[in-house]
Amino acid sequence: MGINMPYEVPETKKIRLIINTDAKNEADDQFAIVHALLTPRFKIKGIIGAQFEETEQRFMKRMIGTTMQESCNEVEKLLSLMDLQGQVPVYRGAAKALNDERTPERSEGAEAIIREALADDAAPLYVVFLGPLTDLAAAYLLEPAIAGRLTAIWIGGGHWPKGGWEYNLMNDIHAANVVFSSGIDLWQVPHTVYTTIRVSLAELAHRVKPCGELGSYLFQQLVDFNDWAGRAFPDAPWPKGESWSLGDSPAISLLLDDHEYGYELKPAPQITEDMYYVHNQSDRMIRVYHHVDARYTLEDMFAKLALYSGL
Repeated sequence: MGINMPYEVPETKKIRLIINTDAKNEADDQFAIVHALLTPRFKIKGIIGAQFEETEQRFMKRMIGTTMQESCNEVEKLLSLMDLQGQVPVYRGAAKALNDERTPERSEGAEAIIREALADDAAPLYVVFLGPLTDLAAAYLLEPAIAGRLTAIWIGGGHWPKGGWEYNLMNDIHAANVVFSSGIDLWQVPHTVYTTIRVSLAELAHRVKPCGELGSYLFQQLVDFNDWAGRAFPDAPWPKGESWSLGDSPAISLLLDDHEYGYELKPAPQITEDMYYVHNQSDRMIRVYHHVDARYTLEDMFAKLALYSGL
């Protein structure tokens, strides 16, 4: 893609990757996307813009129907900053959540997942979901044969074993139930794990902002969102003022090192309307992470940004 690091990755260790992102919902998806684009192990086959309609309805009190396109626009902004326009396909995901657990929302993104999963390519395929699972559920409902031909990594869901409210799950509970009951290989990074990727604004000012136009944008868009959210929701417990969680970033670092001691295999639950887990089966197993190395995750991203910008 025109991005070089001062080392080579053996071809046998490279993987295919599709990124599914609700990139304009707040401010941390951008860091994970850039981290992926700077990682030579990944053969990036596309980035899918995801919807976050429930967010707009619940918190912004408006129904706009444009959140997926806003995600796509933000992805294009990042690609432009990295001079990668036209080098990475950007696909439109579903415009809204699934209506039920039987009816897919057909989209460019779902079709891209199906096409890549069924491709004759020996490199393993991973699809990371930084928001809701809408497009993966739709792809599976359209073509169940994708099960067994990809691994999905989802940043989402409440703490095990109880569950409860969680942002990415909130945006499409039906989709999560479709995926959890499917045969798709799934790695789940729940809320209590992804929130451990803590950074301070001072750290980002020191480690990210100096990294050229790209670093400046990553820093400033987060600061702008932090300032807006603090004014809009003054009594909310998040954001905290001068700290953040780059919670989407484990989707990238786990594909560099899968933390073989950081997860357990668990029977996949079903999920209630209020987002609690119902444990009623023992055959369908998923990988549930209880630990992600924050130092490794953040330092790899910081180092790649510095190398890319020539610092």
